Amino acid sequence: MKTYLTTTVAAIALAGAAHAEGSLNIYNWGNYTSPEMIEKFEQEYDIDVTITDYDSNTTALAKIEAGGHGFDIVVPTHSYMGVYIDKGLLMKPGIPEMENYGNISDQWKNVEWDPNREYSVPWQWGTTGVAVNKSAYDGDINTSAIFLDPPEELVGKVNVVPEMQDVMNLTLFYVGGEPCTTDKEMLKKARDVLIEAKPKWMSMDYGMTEKLSNGDVMASVNWNGSTFRARNNNEDVAYGYPKEGYPVWMDSAAVLSDAQNVENAKLFLNFIMDPENAAMLSSFARYANGIDGSEEFMPEDMKTAPEIVVPEDLKAAGRFTTACPAEAQEFYTAIWTELQK
Repeated sequence: MKTYLTTTVAAIALAGAAHAEGSLNIYNWGNYTSPEMIEKFEQEYDIDVTITDYDSNTTALAKIEAGGHGFDIVVPTHSYMGVYIDKGLLMKPGIPEMENYGNISDQWKNVEWDPNREYSVPWQWGTTGVAVNKSAYDGDINTSAIFLDPPEELVGKVNVVPEMQDVMNLTLFYVGGEPCTTDKEMLKKARDVLIEAKPKWMSMDYGMTEKLSNGDVMASVNWNGSTFRARNNNEDVAYGYPKEGYPVWMDSAAVLSDAQNVENAKLFLNFIMDPENAAMLSSFARYANGIDGSEEFMPEDMKTAPEIVVPEDLKAAGRFTTACPAEAQEFYTAIWTELQK
């Protein structure tokens, strides 16, 4: 590994060519990877890519910690990156020495959860809010009351994605608290609101793009890109930015410390830092990507989409939350476990 860190760009390219065959196993969020981009990578490097889906950060972390998974790359949200690093689950693949490293936007290059990008490269970033079918409800959608105190029109028609960190943070914002708080009174407020709201929900499922598109679900805690795709299929779908507060996040691709196809994984990280390839990710999943120059390759509608362009009066409500300390995480997990019953 140290040898790789000190090689030149030219040597990296040669090493990549020498190992450009075999396979690569990616563990990623479902319906989040551009098939077109994967096909391009496979053809360019003669590498067979297998993608396995997960539905939450907690699911992915548990699977990887258990070992024997066979994955090479994982795509955690920034708030989980520190956990992966502290547990020794990721390797340093020499990202700053990669040919396309300079394409990372300055705001995403030296980030708190991965200083100098030693472990990961940007995948995509966005927000977590609420998606609503306006044919079922035409009131204010810029509020977490959509799922925490659903209006009568939406009772029994609301989904909540099973992503603990997002749901807990939205709820804490709603009750006037802060993410990662250890204030037991505030946590009890959040817990009580969630427990009271749950009977009014329809489900706690991942993968809302198709269900929102088809009208199977009338509202959901959801991510902006997924909602964007649903609106493209159904003009009644709209995205709300909760005025009480909503999470801003980034997912990043990283090489697992027990990866079997390390050189192929390195090739892939460098590949997705190319602007045209990063644009394929965004064009498919409809999130921003953190790679300079990618905008010119993306669909025109991404420049004006309401799911991408945050209303001025709601920008300040967006919060980029960091990983919670252990004590807060324990409280989150206890509440989440009770909610699952």
